[in-house]
Amino acid sequence: MFLFSLHKDEQEKSITKFLKNVLGCKPKNILLYKTALIHKSRSHHDSKGNKVNNERLEYLGDTVLSTIVGHFLFQKYPHQGEGFLTEMRAKIVSRSSLNALARKIGLKELIEYSKSPNMTYASIPGNAFEALTGALYLDKGYKKTYDILVKRVLTIYIDVKEVEQKGWNYKSKIIDWCQKNKKRIAFQVLDVDESTHRKKYHVAIFIDNEKQEEATDYSIKAAEQFASEKTYKRFEQEGIIKQA
Repeated sequence: MFLFSLHKDEQEKSITKFLKNVLGCKPKNILLYKTALIHKSRSHHDSKGNKVNNERLEYLGDTVLSTIVGHFLFQKYPHQGEGFLTEMRAKIVSRSSLNALARKIGLKELIEYSKSPNMTYASIPGNAFEALTGALYLDKGYKKTYDILVKRVLTIYIDVKEVEQKGWNYKSKIIDWCQKNKKRIAFQVLDVDESTHRKKYHVAIFIDNEKQEEATDYSIKAAEQFASEKTYKRFEQEGIIKQA
């Protein structure tokens, strides 16, 4: 079942409109941006037989975005140390943060993907945003991409002060809570997806041998952190953990 299907001309118009209205730029090579919005579930082959989807651009965009956010934070916080800057960058480029950002700017509606009962869709918007960053970098170069993302995205759609104050280490929080309440806690890797350019780890958190929440990310630590956050917040909602 296709969840997204537009006539070629309509698709290009939609992407061009998005780039102009949201990012304030015009594409030089529209093909880059179209490719950035093709999930692997909608892969096709070009005239030379090469598979076309956004995974390579996602790989490139992941690196470029991390550099841009690091550069932005380095200039914004001239007196903060490495630990603070590293944690702030991790918060901004986390999978949950990028997924939310992609939805805020309306990128999710432009992504081409097919629905399958065996697929997980949670990370598709964030991955597409990384791929879009890769497309921008190839189309505009680093300086222009930095200017676009800082002026049109980071300073408009991300409240850096809120990010700064946001609790992050939910894994430590849930471990501390378990220790205080004499409960056993364990993390388990349930599955490793090696079908893409980067491994994805599917992790579950267990408390007193009972499975709580699951999460998937590109590192075991990040997946554990996300699973811990979901568990901790659910416990707060259920009154198991008192909200601060």
